[in-house]
Amino acid sequence: MRHGIKLSKKLSPKIDEELKRLSDIHYASAVGSIQYVVQCTRPDIAFTLSMTSRYQACDEEVHWSVVKTILKYLKRAKDIFFIYGGGELILEGYSDASF
Repeated sequence: MRHGIKLSKKLSPKIDEELKRLSDIHYASAVGSIQYVVQCTRPDIAFTLSMTSRYQACDEEVHWSVVKTILKYLKRAKDIFFIYGGGELILEGYSDASF
């Protein structure tokens, strides 16, 4: 999310033309799709997504521009991924069989 952008409910559209134009945008669907990506592969955008998820009912242009920015970032960074280092994975398990 760009520095200086503040999302709030006060930004909700109030003019009928603006409401009609923004009704064609599937804001909640886009946020839900990004949520799936965050859960599966991209925890690096979780904070920005949580900020946009707060305003599902506020389909203002500023909110939609933040969602579009997230989608553009995901498209640009599709070949960037996390590599977790470490040694060999050792699995240990314990059980209490005294019952």
